[in-house]
Amino acid sequence: MTDETPTPHLPPDGLRRFATIWCRAVYPATATSMTKREFESLLLALSERLAIALRAQPFDPSPGVSVGEALVTAHCTAPEALPRVLGVIDAYLLLYCADLTVLGQDEGRSRCARLQHAIAAGFARALQERTRSEQESLSVAALTAQTEIANALHESETRFRAVFRDAALGIGIADINGDIIDTNESFARMMGGIGLPTRRRNVLDWTHPDDSPEVWRLQRELMRGEREHYQVEKPYSRSDGTVLWTNLTVSLLRDAEGEPRYMLAMMEDVSERRLLNLRLRYQATHDALTDLPNRSMFFERLEQALAAGSPQSRVGLCYLDLDGFKAVNDSLGHAVGDQLLIAVAERLQSCASEPGQMLARIGGDEFVALVIDPPTADSVAELARRALAALATPVTVGDRELMVRASIGVVEGPTRNLTSAEVLRSADITMYRAKAEGGNRYALADPDSDARAISRHHLTHHLPAALKGCEFFIEYQPLVRMEDGSLEGAEALVRWSHPRHGVLGPDRFIPLAEHTGLIVPLGRWVLQEAVRQACKWQVRGIGGPRPLRVNVNLSPRQLHHPELVEDTVAVLEEAGLPPSALCLEVTETAMIRADENELRPLRELAELGVGIALDDFGTGYSNLANLRRLPANTLKLDRSFTQGLQRDPADPVDLKIVEGIVSLAHALRLSVTVEGVETSTQAEQLRDLGCDSAQGWFYARPGPPERLPEAV
Repeated sequence: MTDETPTPHLPPDGLRRFATIWCRAVYPATATSMTKREFESLLLALSERLAIALRAQPFDPSPGVSVGEALVTAHCTAPEALPRVLGVIDAYLLLYCADLTVLGQDEGRSRCARLQHAIAAGFARALQERTRSEQESLSVAALTAQTEIANALHESETRFRAVFRDAALGIGIADINGDIIDTNESFARMMGGIGLPTRRRNVLDWTHPDDSPEVWRLQRELMRGEREHYQVEKPYSRSDGTVLWTNLTVSLLRDAEGEPRYMLAMMEDVSERRLLNLRLRYQATHDALTDLPNRSMFFERLEQALAAGSPQSRVGLCYLDLDGFKAVNDSLGHAVGDQLLIAVAERLQSCASEPGQMLARIGGDEFVALVIDPPTADSVAELARRALAALATPVTVGDRELMVRASIGVVEGPTRNLTSAEVLRSADITMYRAKAEGGNRYALADPDSDARAISRHHLTHHLPAALKGCEFFIEYQPLVRMEDGSLEGAEALVRWSHPRHGVLGPDRFIPLAEHTGLIVPLGRWVLQEAVRQACKWQVRGIGGPRPLRVNVNLSPRQLHHPELVEDTVAVLEEAGLPPSALCLEVTETAMIRADENELRPLRELAELGVGIALDDFGTGYSNLANLRRLPANTLKLDRSFTQGLQRDPADPVDLKIVEGIVSLAHALRLSVTVEGVETSTQAEQLRDLGCDSAQGWFYARPGPPERLPEAV
């Protein structure tokens, strides 16, 4: 498996069309020296970045930052340029550069909005850096004007006054105490008009309720000469009562002796950009239909509550899914369904309007109510009861009255050691438990049953991808002849190298594969791999003149598969392995329960020369007489019969039982293989009792195929 995400296929015609529209809208508003064709080529490359980011899994909006920076580098910096850029992206990016059948309409819009936000952020940062560079030049010019020799002073000051007077940035000069000495016209215009009495004010007077404490700490450090400059985002109250948001840079100017003398402040008006960013942020975090917080904002708030060091100690969640909503959409149409969702959102919002509560829509008809630090353990369940009561009254949509039912999963508990995905998954599973109990109710999370359901659901869901992604592998445990201790063969044991849970034994996933039907393709894959490995051993001459036999387990569902014989023969013929080198192991329970029709495939395989082993013998409920009718040539004695032989002296009852089974098996011309041999004493006893072969940790643990020759 690989963690790398392949580059998505991009439609070149769509990209070119998008770049052309983008160029047509933005090129007239640029100050670039590029030709229109050159500028369109640049936009085509930027379009490809956006398309890749839009389709990427997982989604990452950061490429939008580099797009915004590239536009500033290309001098696309006129006041109307950024709104035009974002307008084109909002109107055409999804149309030409996204596959909405994969992303979905809501997810596509959300991603597009977040890319717009990233572009605006990159554009702003690059423009700020350019401004900063200009500001530094002005600072140096201001300082140089006071330190140049007399014959250059006039020229320097003239240049500075020209820049000061004509700059689009607001510029102000104050002494080291903060009293304003001079401002330019842009500064006065930003603050609300020309000719205002700004020169008689002190910079420390310009406080605002939204100021960060950091701003004034930096300002005092600069006035004490401990800092050369700082840059912050700061609001100012205008004379007309509105708020001016600025990107403010303040630099310290020193005299010839290095003593602090003046402060030079430069302001860039970012009010519109900030409003745009807030609008984009709102669009990216709210559902377009119901205007509720969306999945992205819900997870952001939940992760904040669960973060290490968070002041919140407990969290509650109500996960609500409408019962039968799909039937409304299918029978009455999506327009009616949308109106129903809007009405449901309004009712639910009235139930979750207290401090610390947030309602979000995270899917089609799925809503979640998040409760931060619920006052009591029952308060979250009480919220669920209020939600069900709010939905009890029919919803009127047009001339129809629609009944609304919902199933709610309720989770409440401490925040420590939890992730947002785990909390939501628990609520989701609990909600489905409420739905399974008839719906129109809520259920409380049960950590133990949820943990089992989560693990089972995750493994079941991941099984098909695991088989396609080669996450399964086979280990081989040697089968040893008791007579001389030589290698007879090996049993193929499938393992799952799960990316999250590590290596899983068959007891964790074979029952799930049986339940889902995936056991048939999985079993065929195990058979193919084991047969190929047996051929490799034969080519290498492992096992001497007698070729090694490979044992492959056959599940009950495979036993009933109509193409069992055909598939097995095809695998053997494709690999070139003789049937006698393969043994299929079937559990005693599965074989005893099979009728004659179900046993027929095993008889056909046995007639072809394939070995049939009766696995786990002694764990079923059959009597020994049944052995005569089964198409088996090997009996595998379960380890439970041989545990008493590990002691010295051996348990005499176990000795008699094993002796009797071996004697009966040999009388029926069945060879006996013993499982679970763990000690030399046990091995000697079993050899003396006439067992033909054995396997167990005394000889070797299961391992990779290359270790088999060294195992015995």
